Amino acid sequence: MSRVEALMVRIYLSESDHALKALLACLHDDLGVRGVTVMRGIEGYGVSGKRHGASLIDLSLDLPLVVEFFDRPEKAASAITRVEHFVRPGHIVSWPVTVEFEESEC
Repeated sequence: MSRVEALMVRIYLSESDHALKALLACLHDDLGVRGVTVMRGIEGYGVSGKRHGASLIDLSLDLPLVVEFFDRPEKAASAITRVEHFVRPGHIVSWPVTVEFEESEC
């Protein structure tokens, strides 16, 4: 097992932003970053402070979305620069992590 320093990146969107498809294409097809995962929230607060949520009666089409990925620090930082235009300022966060790989994956 080998440990590699990496950068974890989290991007906050909402379904109404309509940026997910293009963002994922950029992260996967253009940049090839590791560990891309999309999570759909059940509730969140938008820029306006208005609560967005889903219930069985009223399924909202404006739920929060979180896109996460990780990669080596240089590659992740470059990816952040490339995807900044998909989201509003202040909606991308990152922090250092350690990733454990099998020797053949490094």
